[in-house]
Amino acid sequence: MSLMRRIGLRLPIFQAPMAGSQDQALASAITRAGGLGALPAAMLSVEALDRALAELKGDGPLNVNFFCHRPPEAQAERLSAWHRLLAPFHEELGIAPPPPSDDPGRRPFDAEACDLVERHRPKVVSFHFGLPEPALLGRVKDSGALVVSTATTVDEARWLEAHGADAIIAQGIEAGGHRGHFLSDDLGLQLGTLALVPQIVDSVTVPVIAAGGIGEPRGVAAALALGAEAVQVGTAFLCCPEATTRAVHRRALLEAEAPTALTNLFSGRPARGIVNRLMRELGPMNDRVPDFPLAPAGLCELRAAGEANHSGDFSPLWSGQNRRGCREVPAAEQLAWLAEGLH
Repeated sequence: MSLMRRIGLRLPIFQAPMAGSQDQALASAITRAGGLGALPAAMLSVEALDRALAELKGDGPLNVNFFCHRPPEAQAERLSAWHRLLAPFHEELGIAPPPPSDDPGRRPFDAEACDLVERHRPKVVSFHFGLPEPALLGRVKDSGALVVSTATTVDEARWLEAHGADAIIAQGIEAGGHRGHFLSDDLGLQLGTLALVPQIVDSVTVPVIAAGGIGEPRGVAAALALGAEAVQVGTAFLCCPEATTRAVHRRALLEAEAPTALTNLFSGRPARGIVNRLMRELGPMNDRVPDFPLAPAGLCELRAAGEANHSGDFSPLWSGQNRRGCREVPAAEQLAWLAEGLH
């Protein structure tokens, strides 16, 4: 059975889950318009996730996305070093730094989240940074959900298929937000979407979804021509009114000249965003950043102060390399425009 038929989609276009820039409104709009809406769950409490899933019932097929990272060990010394690195910015702005915190803010998939999957039975459950432990994965599959996870290399795609993934997102280096790598931290191993997709298609037997740099109809057509059964699009939906993207982020997305880069400054893991002051002055990749996901707590006051002054200097401005398709139009209209690449 094809991926489209198994999920029950009219259009082979997945909305990328984008924690911090969306809630259930964007997921609902995409699903109702014939694509696959996604709800990012890693930053939601159990109660908030339960409410969101209940609200989305009846809209159509839904993808609920979880992280599979390993919680970091205690690292008081690195957290203190991180705060010292940020101290000059706090002094410049005249604000007190937040106290060092080891609150991760993002939770990996666990038994409580699995209970909600079994209760609400979303059509698709996707994972970032690998797959959960076999017992939890088995429960997800027994719920009837299609299990999807992200691969950034052929080796990761083969690993995912061997360990139970029903479909694989081939994430090219162009993609915005967090890299989904989990077998190796070597970014030199990762390829662009047009190189990665056909290699993964030829290496696995499960369906492949292309992601990374797909932000206009031509990109949709190109990915499908390379053997992907669907595409995943994130950046192109960030300026839709249903997204919760902050004003400084929206403005940056619509300024086409600013470059993007991979950075670990905002979370502790490499993620692609628009280059801003923090990335320029500390370097986009810095080995003094605490492990994922402990970094954001140290930036919260700087980010708030910057955004209060209409500045994204200290904010994560997630974006793929191709944001030509960012438009301030309803999500359904944006989806229909992207679907022109199917004809």
